[in-house]
Amino acid sequence: MIVVTGAAGFIGSCMIAKLNKENFNDIIAVDEFDHKEKLKNLEGKKILEQVHRDNFATWLDKNHEEVEFIFHLGARTDTAEFDKSLLRKLNTEYTKTVWRRCIEHQIPLVYASSAATYGLGENGYFDDEKILEDLIPLNPYGESKNEFDIWAVQQDEKPFFWAGLKFFNVYGPNEYHKGRMASVVLHAFRQISETGKMKLFRSHNPDYKDGEQRRDFVYVKDVVEVMYWLMNHRKNSGIYNLGSGKSRTFLDLTNAVFSALNKTSDVSFIDTPEDIRDKYQYFTEADMTKLKSIGYPHEFTELEEGVKDYVLKYLKKGAYY
Repeated sequence: MIVVTGAAGFIGSCMIAKLNKENFNDIIAVDEFDHKEKLKNLEGKKILEQVHRDNFATWLDKNHEEVEFIFHLGARTDTAEFDKSLLRKLNTEYTKTVWRRCIEHQIPLVYASSAATYGLGENGYFDDEKILEDLIPLNPYGESKNEFDIWAVQQDEKPFFWAGLKFFNVYGPNEYHKGRMASVVLHAFRQISETGKMKLFRSHNPDYKDGEQRRDFVYVKDVVEVMYWLMNHRKNSGIYNLGSGKSRTFLDLTNAVFSALNKTSDVSFIDTPEDIRDKYQYFTEADMTKLKSIGYPHEFTELEEGVKDYVLKYLKKGAYY
């Protein structure tokens, strides 16, 4: 059996799709299962059992001998959530519980960290465990993820294989339920489909022109490919970046959506809301040297190719991965 927490979510459900594709069908799906839109992500997938997240530790104690691997992808991911106690409970402390069970029961673990830990990138975007304590996340979500990363590397006892993955700007199918937290690709698709136009945030930084703010956008199919490879690799434990390794502008992304829809680009700019303006990232780019250094063999999907695949195969059809 393979466990996927956050199973009904965006990346979790895509991971189950990948596992099913590779003929792993004894999947233990862990989540709250109380969100109708999210449950659509699980339709048609081969799942052995659904376990509520509050019951997972007890379930694992009873069934650990049959568990081959855990992908812990469940978390409160809202970057606008400011209840630190809730984030500490759901993100930091819950992950500690999973970690300890993996040690006790000798189960390898991949868990979701986040590029939100890097803040404004004052220390660069290097997945060097020595700089974790120097990072300055911009919000409580990023803080909760960084707190766990710091705690994990400091532990004397660790799972025999573990990897914490710092996801950058992931986009792709199965994010319909995410509302305003969905990728810019989804927002652009909806806006362009409805109006034929797209509004982007204006730059308030003299070093960047409007629309030329840059992010490391990574296609979810690449993300699950990396996780699947790590499940089979099971050595070189540690913290790893997971982006494409190449920053691109919001204009690049928006133009890719226009192109996929076979429409002429029509972009205008609006002010970035003042409440997030001072915490707005103008540049992110994952240094992917570390993952490649342990032998990861696959290239990452170019932005235009990934957007086209997402728009034509999924968004236009309302389809799921």
